[in-house]
Formats: sequence, C-alpha cells, structure tokens
Amino acid sequence: MARPRGSRSGIRLPEPHYDAPNWKPRHNPWLVAITVTLATFMEVLDTSIANVALPHMAGTLGASTEEATWVLTSYLVASAIVLPISGWLMQRFGRKRFYMSCVVLFTISSVMCGLAASLPMLIFFRILQGAGGGGLAPSEQAILADAFPISKRGQAFALYGMAVVVAPAVGPTLGGWITDNFTWHWIFFINVPVGILSLFLTQRMVEDPPYLKAGMNRKGKVDTLGLGLIAIGVGCLEFVLDKGQEKDWFGDRMIVTFTLIAAFTLIAFVWWEWQHEDPIVDIRLLKNRNFGTAVFLQFVLGMVLFGSTVLIPQFVQVLLGYTAERAGLVLSPGAVVLLCTMPIAGRLVSSHKLDPRLMVALGYAATAIGLYNLTRLNLGISYGEITLMRAFQVIGLSFIFIPISTLNYVGVPRDKNNQISSFSNFARNIGGSAGTALLTTFLQRTEQTHRQALGSHVLAGSPQYESFIEITKAALMRLGQDSDHAAQLAMGSAWQTLGRQASMLSYQNAFWALSVIVALLVPLPFIMRRPPPHGGPAPDEAAGH
Repeated sequence: MARPRGSRSGIRLPEPHYDAPNWKPRHNPWLVAITVTLATFMEVLDTSIANVALPHMAGTLGASTEEATWVLTSYLVASAIVLPISGWLMQRFGRKRFYMSCVVLFTISSVMCGLAASLPMLIFFRILQGAGGGGLAPSEQAILADAFPISKRGQAFALYGMAVVVAPAVGPTLGGWITDNFTWHWIFFINVPVGILSLFLTQRMVEDPPYLKAGMNRKGKVDTLGLGLIAIGVGCLEFVLDKGQEKDWFGDRMIVTFTLIAAFTLIAFVWWEWQHEDPIVDIRLLKNRNFGTAVFLQFVLGMVLFGSTVLIPQFVQVLLGYTAERAGLVLSPGAVVLLCTMPIAGRLVSSHKLDPRLMVALGYAATAIGLYNLTRLNLGISYGEITLMRAFQVIGLSFIFIPISTLNYVGVPRDKNNQISSFSNFARNIGGSAGTALLTTFLQRTEQTHRQALGSHVLAGSPQYESFIEITKAALMRLGQDSDHAAQLAMGSAWQTLGRQASMLSYQNAFWALSVIVALLVPLPFIMRRPPPHGGPAPDEAAGH
C-alpha cells in the first residue's frame, strides 16, 4: 500500500500551512468560474423575471394583484436573511457543500413553485427558493476570489458581474416572453435543467481551499442569538422596504411595528457581533478602509442598478402604453452594453495600467451623466431614443462594479473571503430594495406636487385651457359625439393630460435626484488603498500568515 506523501515510516506528516498563498484549484479557474456563474445567473434572474407575470399568477390562482405581490416579497425577505449569514455558513459547513445545497434547494423549490396550485403554496415555496438563492452569489464571489490570483481577479469578476448585473436587465424581457407565449409556470421550470447541470459541474470542478477545510475542523458553539437577531432584523427591514409605499409607510401601524423591531434587533445584532469571538457576521471588517468604503459603494450601486431597472419599464408601461415584453426590450440593449464593457473593465483592472480607484470615479461620473440624460424623457419619446438613453446610462456600471469587487479584498486576510463576499452582496441587494422603495415613494409624492402646481394653471376662462377644450370638443363632435357629451369628455381629457404631465415630471425629478447622488460619490473611491502592483505580494494573501 502506498505510503502518505512526505512520510518514510508510514505516519502522515502535518499538512502545509493552510493559508499558503500558492494554492491553486486542480481544474482550470475559468472552468470553475463558468460553472459557478450558471446557478448565480439563474438565481439573480429570478429576482426580476416574475415581476411581469404577477397579473397572470393572480388570475390563475384566484388572488388579487396585491396578494400576488407576496410572491416577490417572500422571495426577497428569505434571500435577504440568508445573504449576510452565508459567509458564516460557508465557513462552518464548507463552501462547496453549502453552494451545492443552495443549488439543490433552489432547483427543487423552483419545481414546486411551478406546480403550486394555490397562492399560499406558491409563497411557501418562494420562501424556500429565496433561502436557497440567497447563498449562491456570495458563494460564487468567494470561490472566484480563491480560485484566481489577485492579478487576474478583475477578469474573473467580469464574468461574475455579467450574472449579477446583466440578469436583472434580462429578467423582465424573458419573463414577458415566456408568459405571453407559454404560461407563468415555465418561469420556474426553466431553472431545472440549469440547476441539474450546475450540480453536475460543481461536483467535478469546484473544491474548497485548504485553509477553508482547516477552518471547518475548528467548529465552535453556534451563535444562536446572533442568528436570531439578524434573521428577525433583516426580515423585518426587507418587509418594510418592500411594502412601505403600498401601505403608506408610517401611516400604517404594521409598518411602524416592523420598523421598530428591525431597528432594535439590528442595533442589538451589531453590538452583540462586535464583541463575539466567533461572529455570524464579522462586523469588525468594516474597520478596514477599503472594505468599509466598498460596502457603501456597493449599496449605492444597488440603488442605481435596481432603481433604474424599475423606473424605466414603469415609465414606458404606465405613460407610453408599452406591453410588458416591449418594456423589457427597452432594457435589453443595456444588457448587451454591459456584456461588452464587463470584459474591458476586467482587463483594465487585471492589467494594473489604470488605478482601479480612478476607474470607479470615472464610472460614477459616466453613470451620473447617463442618469441626468434620462431627465429628457418626455411623453413623445420614441422607442429607439429611450433604448439608446438606457444603453448610455449603463456604460459606467461595469467600471464601478468590477474595480469595487477587486478593491473589496485589499488588506483583508484570505480566510475572510467568505465574509467579504456575503457582506458586499448583502449591501448591494439591500441597496436595491431601499432604492426601489425610496424612488417609488419619491415618484408618488412629487407627482402629487406637480399635479397641484399644474392644476393651479388650469383655470376655466384661461386662453390655453379654453383653446384645448374647444379643439378637443370639435374633434369629438366630428367623431359623432353630441355637444354636451363632447364637452365633458374634453374636460376629462384635459385632466388626464395634466396627470400624465405631472407623472412625467416626477420621473424626470427622480432621475435628476439619482444623478446628483451618484455625482457626489465621484471622489469617494480615493479613500481606498490601491491594490499592489502586478506580481507584488497581495495584502489579503499575506495577511493570513
């Protein structure tokens, strides 16, 4: 029988230091990257693909549209709870095992969602699906951080970025097409072959690095209080962000209650985890200048990415009368732009020819200009114009996402990679929820203000108002309406036009506010430390020794 390597007497010698920076996966890192991107793309796609199918689900399951929104809320809440604790779960149970468990849970839940015969059943399985999906993106980012040396992480994160940035833009289009041509059930069934393929490839390609295996052997007592606090706190926070506008925010007793619970439990969680020896979420990582800044920048990136992805389809559907599928197609060219710019940004980061902090600053500047350009939206805009405006708006996102993902790890020990990936993904997702909630509220409040301002100029007897009424009345009478009915319809048309104008102005204001917020962030990346030059020792790898 063969003796263990490095032993003459048949006694196994100690393994080399588990945090050795020269560890490499047995398989080609790019095959590993493609493998883990499959399931991540599938999961991120599911956060937006179901949006356009809600009316169909409600009709099939005998529920109201408001009740059907729980299909989205349940998924988001479950995913938000798992995201911040996924780093701890990877460390405790092994990253590969945790990742494959998430894929299995997500795939089986997708089948059950497609087979659900009632709304409560669908919501229950969406909760399980969100729990499985919440761990996929952080796992992939941590796997890529370990599989690739720091000099090539930029290109690796470009592939990862295609999943987490492009998928939300593709989701509404694909969801609309599937719903219009098949049934909403297939929105969930399409996950099954992807999940099976992902499991097969993951089993063969992905492996845990030695330092992670060594950490698994040092399991301590589970921080049950920390787990309970973050589950309750994040769940309540996500509920408030998702349902706040619908329930008139703090005018609703339930929203007030959930807000107070979220605030109390999250504050208690931060205090508890800060002093805990083996925390669920290592809050102290935020003391690292790079990571603390990156978390904030990821939060704002989520606000911009998800916020604009909601606003543009909403604008063209509500004010321009687009179908769900056509509204999704408005976003598709932007996804193509991201597919083209992600590899470019990855190469620039990996080449070390350009300071990644400068790339982030330029990315925010380009995004601010793109958002400001969207303030030119009007009721007569063509499909081609708004599509080009969307494509221009997303050009800078690749040059934000990839450098930030790389700067995340500068100066942080390698054994904290799991925590970093889960924390940064959590920040981006919560930013997306917060951005969507705040923008929706902003739209409603500013629309009311514009209605009042415009309405003050619509006075009986004013030349503009009387001219509009006479022209509309004459057109209606030519179509066969009698004089009195035509006059009533003309007045109704005047107020309808006023409402559309007020709504249009509120969208312009929302994009203006987003552009100002993003512009203020341009100098912030220079707070961070620059990564080491190509070929130099990586602080995150060296710090673990």
